Amino acid sequence: MTRVAHLEAAELNDVLPLIAAYQRFYEVEPDEAHNATFFRRFVDSDADGVLLGARAEAGGPLVGYACLHWRLDSVTAHAVVCLHDLFVVPDARGTGAGRALLEAAADVAGARGAAALVWSTAPDNATAQRLYDRTGATRSSWYEYTWSLSP
Repeated sequence: MTRVAHLEAAELNDVLPLIAAYQRFYEVEPDEAHNATFFRRFVDSDADGVLLGARAEAGGPLVGYACLHWRLDSVTAHAVVCLHDLFVVPDARGTGAGRALLEAAADVAGARGAAALVWSTAPDNATAQRLYDRTGATRSSWYEYTWSLSP
């Protein structure tokens, strides 16, 4: 059974390789030093969000992670939790780790009093969509745009 827990500062170096693998999946070349600084905010404090880590067994290596951000939805005038990243190492896919991370993310959202847990995925990520479609979540008809502001 997969165990999911909030990651602590001492576990940051354990999750950084998974974050880099997720970034490579989306064709972004990781900057390890920047990642260490950026993602530290999610383990030092929960002001911006949290990192969840999945392990196949207690004390075992991380097999997946999820990064949650706090967000306000001004259309519904409610707080929501954004599941921005969800990654499971290839060897652990199909074991329930992804589902466990989603359920833990929903628990975090509920505990925060959020109206919803929201997330998006690439249109061609059929593997993730099969998992997401089985949750009972509603697939949005919205398009997401990215306007890159850095050189």
